[in-house]
Amino acid sequence: MKRREFNAYLGAAAAASTTLGSAAALAAGAPWALEADVAECCSCEIPCPCNFGRRTDLQCNGNRLIQITQGSIDGADLAGVSFLATFEMGEWVRIYVDDAIDEAHHAAFEKVFPLAFQGFHKLMVAKERVPMTVTRTATTVAYTVPDSAVEMKLMTGLGGKPITIDNLPSPAFYHYTQYESVVHRHKSDSAEFSHSGTNGFTSRMIVASTA
Repeated sequence: MKRREFNAYLGAAAAASTTLGSAAALAAGAPWALEADVAECCSCEIPCPCNFGRRTDLQCNGNRLIQITQGSIDGADLAGVSFLATFEMGEWVRIYVDDAIDEAHHAAFEKVFPLAFQGFHKLMVAKERVPMTVTRTATTVAYTVPDSAVEMKLMTGLGGKPITIDNLPSPAFYHYTQYESVVHRHKSDSAEFSHSGTNGFTSRMIVASTA
């Protein structure tokens, strides 16, 4: 599967208008909605063509942090759930769930994950609860789990203002802001990689099942 195709699948699976996501949610009897802060580094050059819906044949290794700030599934609260998806695009995904969340939030996450994140769920080879650290400043984002670590810095344009991009073709890319990786690494049974100077971004994810 091409990176563009996989990225499009992730977006389609998360979109509120997705037939598959809606059918799965309704079948489970669990309407859901969530908003999340997203931060990602990948091995693509800046800017990553995949986020624009463009094709690339290059291997893409990524670390995507998703921090749910508000949301629920069937009345169960999702706010405060954080997880990291480490992946080789179109090949495999490893999910690392912050072990600081309580059992009620973890149960809600387990319920919403296959509905709101179908692309990751389909290619998942491992999922575990682990210690996670996240640090944000005005110009940097850093996050770690035992197998992965990311540090990235804000890129600026005219007048020293952040470089932002609107209307990208995914509901995970609202308020897209361009970053550059400083550290982007992973080591597990699935793979080992390390990059610097590659694409990074922050964005806002806004998705829901169709009523």
